[in-house]
Amino acid sequence: MASILVIAPHPDDAEIGMGGTIALLASQGHDIVLLDMTDGCPTPVGDRETRLSEAAAATRELSGNTGRIRRLLLDLPNRRVTHTIEARHAVAGVIRAVQADVLFMPHPEDAHPDHIAVTRIAEDARFDAKLTKIEMPVPPGFDGIGPPKHPSRVIYYYCSHLRSVPDPSFIVDTSQFASCKRRAIECFRSQFELNPRNSGFSERMSAQDAYFGSRIGAAAGEPFFVKEPLGLSSLNGVI
Repeated sequence: MASILVIAPHPDDAEIGMGGTIALLASQGHDIVLLDMTDGCPTPVGDRETRLSEAAAATRELSGNTGRIRRLLLDLPNRRVTHTIEARHAVAGVIRAVQADVLFMPHPEDAHPDHIAVTRIAEDARFDAKLTKIEMPVPPGFDGIGPPKHPSRVIYYYCSHLRSVPDPSFIVDTSQFASCKRRAIECFRSQFELNPRNSGFSERMSAQDAYFGSRIGAAAGEPFFVKEPLGLSSLNGVI
């Protein structure tokens, strides 16, 4: 089984972009860490305590009975995330701590500066994490970190603020976990239900997932993008 690190600019980004896939991977026995780079505050509705509580509830929804999902907070400043050596090394420390095999991060084209910065940080942290003869900071909740590690794969999910249509490299069939994803998104009441600007968001996400599912003959699907080609040893599982 793989160690998977999902990097999100704010609590709820991972759920929006790939909540169904996270639940699917957990059900298959993979170990998953959701790394929120910021706490999402300040925010028009809600506060730090509320957002962290909502994130914990969403994690429980995606985990189900698997116990395979853990959530961490790096606590960079929301709305002011900057690509720095310190931020890169902080993420590299997480990569080493969880010995991540696969990294998921936001698609690099976005209108939100935090999203753009987080993806650049995460891409460079992947490189930094493999460097020998350099110490990386130990992330919160860990007593230490492992040896240098180079995740074999970077996969981009879509949680963009651009009004654009994803052009994915592949789509994951999330039909069995569509309702789980919706419940996880609805845990973020301060961002959606209680924010009039985002009224009906979970319904729109369900419609989007239904559309991408239809592209592969499934009830629901989530799109992903890769810069490096994926390798196949057979056509098993390819829809």
